[in-house]
Amino acid sequence: MPLKYQIAETKTFEKAKKKIDKKLYLKIKIFVYPQLKENPFYGSNIKKLKDKNVYEHIEKEGNYLFRHRGEIPVILFVLAIPVVFFTTTENISEQWLNFITWGAIFLSFLGFVIRAIAIATTPKGTSGRNTKEGQVAESLNTTGIYSVVRHPLYLGNYFMWIGIVIYTFNLSFVIIVTLAFWLYYERIMFAEERFLERKFGDSYMNWANRTSGFLPEFSSYVSNVVPFSFRSVLRREYSGILATVVGFAFIDDLRRYFETEEFILYTPWHYAVMVSLVLVIILRSLKHYTSVLQEEGRS
Repeated sequence: MPLKYQIAETKTFEKAKKKIDKKLYLKIKIFVYPQLKENPFYGSNIKKLKDKNVYEHIEKEGNYLFRHRGEIPVILFVLAIPVVFFTTTENISEQWLNFITWGAIFLSFLGFVIRAIAIATTPKGTSGRNTKEGQVAESLNTTGIYSVVRHPLYLGNYFMWIGIVIYTFNLSFVIIVTLAFWLYYERIMFAEERFLERKFGDSYMNWANRTSGFLPEFSSYVSNVVPFSFRSVLRREYSGILATVVGFAFIDDLRRYFETEEFILYTPWHYAVMVSLVLVIILRSLKHYTSVLQEEGRS
């Protein structure tokens, strides 16, 4: 008959117990304590149980945040109003303002290019699309841009939106949005990677161990399995183009209004919005009412 050990809850543990989630403590008492009575060295599993509980919580947060990611532009637009109002450009030369403006446009365009490459070279059903019904993936995409960075779409999102944020000419706002973006998408990336790890096991782990999560490592590049598809880009990215152009136009309109107290029509950004809108209408019609943009084996 195995020796039974008595469990002594010390003052230190009593203090720590107050900070432990009640459900977690119940799990410890029901599942871990019986093991401890048989084997005192089983105590290391308490940490494993706690870690599992934390990971599940973060994963749930990530799935929730993904479903609400479409609200990010609205939040940014609302926050931009007081930022633009209180930001002065009097001490910045015209040359620097033009440089920052074109730099912001370039970063947003770079974000679009990154997203376009990822979408145009990705076969159907790969690498965990997070849908309303949950995570979906039929195979693991590890070539092309996915051999350089594990989350190219989110990297592209960052550049597209940070370009608009830079256009406010407020450095503090750029830093705050960057930190907020990381905190938000870190949860989403964690949830997706937990799903891929469970589904693909060692194949996923080998890819994850050699591929950076968010900062590209070009030395690890592996050629694409499928060729670049311009039709995939046209079919899936038109809304992103419109949202980016509207973002720049919104910041420009705010700045002009706060400086002149007048709403100025027919600015260059307004023309860009109109062109983008026409493009969206054309591409959306082609996507939903014709087969021009459809391709076999593509999402």
